Formats: sequence, structure tokens, C-alpha cells
Amino acid sequence: MRRRRLPTFVETYTRDLKAEDLQRLFTRDTREAYRFFARHIDVTGLDKLPWHRRTLAHAKLLFLAFSMKLSPARRVVYGASLLFAALGLFDLFRSTRLLEAPIGRVTVIVPGLVLPEGTGSFLIAFALMNLLVLLEVADRLSLKNDLEIAREIQQAMLPSGLFSAPGVETVGLSRPANTVGGDFYDILPLEDGRLIVAVGDVAGKGSPAALLMALLLAMMRTLVDERLEPAELVTRLNVQVSRHAPGTRFITLFYGVYDTRSGELTYVNAGHMPPIVLRAGDAIDRLNEGGMALGMFGQSTYATGHTVLQPEELLAVYSDGITEAENPAGQPFDEQGLESALVVNRHSDISAIGAAVVRAVEAHTADTRLADDLTILLLRRSIAPAPAGV
Repeated sequence: MRRRRLPTFVETYTRDLKAEDLQRLFTRDTREAYRFFARHIDVTGLDKLPWHRRTLAHAKLLFLAFSMKLSPARRVVYGASLLFAALGLFDLFRSTRLLEAPIGRVTVIVPGLVLPEGTGSFLIAFALMNLLVLLEVADRLSLKNDLEIAREIQQAMLPSGLFSAPGVETVGLSRPANTVGGDFYDILPLEDGRLIVAVGDVAGKGSPAALLMALLLAMMRTLVDERLEPAELVTRLNVQVSRHAPGTRFITLFYGVYDTRSGELTYVNAGHMPPIVLRAGDAIDRLNEGGMALGMFGQSTYATGHTVLQPEELLAVYSDGITEAENPAGQPFDEQGLESALVVNRHSDISAIGAAVVRAVEAHTADTRLADDLTILLLRRSIAPAPAGV
């Protein structure tokens, strides 16, 4: 049985390996990695150097281009590993012994370099390990560049800055935990003077959540053009999400239509965190009417809720990344923390209120890495200016 363990291990370890994969690793992948790191290298003047000096110059520039892509701490560790490897090789190569060199019938004794057995294997292993590090870093940096582009596209899909009109001012803030996230908000003015406000949260983080977020946002904006009532629109969205999203994914959504003249808000809360309405005297109302999160059941139905904002009253729609953000002791920011931040800053500019909430969350978490995306949309009913001539 023991004799069969090694072949079994080798067979398992090399499963799905093809000869063309190895060939591609040492040809195409290596060339692409070199071009990736060398794309900003200025090689002006190197062609005039002798081949050996030109090779050393290329190696030096490539080493700097590669190592400077690492974080400072990893760069130091990588440099230290190369230094210790070089010192070890120097100790190996400096040992000499007398060697016998037979020349015909004469044996000549000359000083020669004798390396310990296994030195060649060590050098090959060292070179292969560095090649793998080079290829992995190139792949990860290429992916990071793609994610940065995806982040720019995602941010471009969201409304930017403060939106204000007679009778209303609103602003949205979203900060993903990773490069891209699954939270979104939307502010869409309609031709009849009403305003659509929405906040959604896709289960999970990262690229999968970001793709679903973009899909839902596009579908929602398409359905808005059909002038559907909130409950009907959310029902249609739920059907589409149930059809196209993976079964393990669902999306919470708050969708509201605000009348800037009367202050009435008609909304549907599809499994989202209940938004806060900060009333006069710092009283708190929560908006719960709606139904299940999108994508959980294709046949879900949704109820419509109604509320009216009085002048200077504030609506805050947020994702659970805010209230569930934990400090080093594991205590969440919670609804009380959000309510306190809103009450303390309620008379500030609406943009300053959103920034204050984010700062409060950051202070609570002691600037540790966020576990989830942070999103908040604020809407405040302002006192509409009197018509001209009145």
C-alpha cells in the first residue's frame, strides 16, 4: 500500500494538467507578465549597450518595476529574502578545493570550485518560485486594475452630489467595503415634480454583488419610465430578480416616490432596514410597509406605505452596513448610534449630515476595515419659496 501512495499523490496533484498549460506558462504567460511590469520602463539608450550590460540593465529595471508594485512592508520582506538568498549563495561559491585534472598521463592539481550537492536544485527551485511570484502578482494587479475600472463605472451609475429643488433637498453617500460593492442609491426627478428615492443592498460584497446591483439599477430605471405605481414596480422587479439572480442571492430595496409640493412620501420597503423619519422635537418614525426582499419568492406581493414630511423633517434611508459596523469589542453601531448622529446634526447642511454619519461610524469602528458597504440617502423637506408676486 505504501508503494502506491506516491503515484496516487502525484496523480492527484497533477490532475487536469496539460502539456500546453506548462508550455503556455513559460512562454505566453511569462512574456505577458514581463510586458505588464515593463510597460512603463524607459529603455531609451539600452540598445547601445553590450548584450551583457543590457541584460543586467533590463533585469534591474524589471526588479524595480516589480518590487515597487508591492506594498512597502511586502517590498521590504521580499528584498530581505533576496538578500539572504544572495548571502547564502555567496557562502556556497566562495569555498574552493584542490582538484585533480588528468591530462594524458599527467595529473595536474589545480584549485577549483566545489559546490555541495543539491546547489543546482536549490537554484532552479529559487528561480521557479520567483517566477511564480512574478506571475501571481501580475495577475492580481491586472485584476485590481479591472476592479478599479469597474468601481469608476459603478460610481458613474450613481447620482453625484446634492440634489435640491423647491420643497426638497436630498443627498446620497455610498462607500463600498471592497473596491466594488453591492449597495446602491438613486435619486430620479420626474416631470410632474415628484422625486424617486431608492436604496438597495445586494446580499454579499465584491464583484458578484456589484454585478447584481448594476442589473437591478438598470431594470428599476427601465420600469420607472413605464410610470408604474411603487407596489407594481417592486413586484415586477421581484419577478425579474427571481428569474435572473442566483438562488443564494437576494436584494433588499426601499423605493419611494416623494411629492415635493405636499411632502407626501409613497413607498415600498422590500425587506430593507426600516428608514428613519426624524420628526419635529426629535421624535422618530420608521417606515416598515412593504414585503419580502427581492429574489426570495417569485410570487411575493407588496403593500404600499404612506407618510408626510413636514418642513425641516428628515428622512434617512440606510443600509445595514451602517448599523452593523462593529468596534474592536464587537459592539455594533446600531440604530441608536445612527439616530444620535442624525439628531445632533439635523440642523446642518444635508451633505454635512451624511458626512457626519460616516465619520461617526468610522469613529465607532476605530478606523478598522469595514465588514460591509456603507450607504445612506438623506431627504429633507425644505420650506418652498413663495411664488413670485406674493
